[in-house]
Amino acid sequence: MNQWEELQESTGFDFVDVGLLKAAFTHSSYVNEHRREKIHDNERLEFLGDAVLELTISEYLFKKYPDMEEGQMTKMRAAIVCEPSLVEFAEAIHFSKYIRLGKGEEKAGGRARPALLADVFESFIGALYLEHGLKQVVSFLERIIFPKIDSGAFLDIVDFKTQLQEIVQRDRDVLIQYDILGETGPAHNKAFEAQVVINGQILGRGTGRTKKQAEQNAARHAIKHLSR
Repeated sequence: MNQWEELQESTGFDFVDVGLLKAAFTHSSYVNEHRREKIHDNERLEFLGDAVLELTISEYLFKKYPDMEEGQMTKMRAAIVCEPSLVEFAEAIHFSKYIRLGKGEEKAGGRARPALLADVFESFIGALYLEHGLKQVVSFLERIIFPKIDSGAFLDIVDFKTQLQEIVQRDRDVLIQYDILGETGPAHNKAFEAQVVINGQILGRGTGRTKKQAEQNAARHAIKHLSR
């Protein structure tokens, strides 16, 4: 099994146009050293993948958080598609081992360069879109990105706790209290449950990978409850 067959197996997608897949993992430094081969780098695919990611993640946030304001969704989307997040996604599926680099870029440590890894992730999304369409891109994101969103990994960006405080204190002074109800799971993969109590009344509960995430989710549910 060659590296491209291995990559297709690991991602779960077969490419009829393997050249498209190769291009997604080809850095411009590799092209410069192999001019006679008439191969393409991933810059155009990166441009396309960036747009596809923006659309699919925007739609997911729009449906998942029906009460979230436009500005908050914009902040969360920016956190999801920023370079550090894309690098994390790329590393989770070992994309770095498949990148084609020029010898100089390889020696300079390009394979571990964050910007390069983020670009490759976007390029793969672009190639996947061209080969399989938007539905399969969403299927891929359901495995790689959407679970991170569901776990509350990006909720701190929005800060529902501050938003809740602003809502309930508009008309009167109130006491807001957050309680951690418990934790489950092994040490490396804990889940916490929290509740928010306002003037003695439980208005929201939430879970998360950290205590902060659980509290943010509890605040989000409280906001949803108050909006009714």
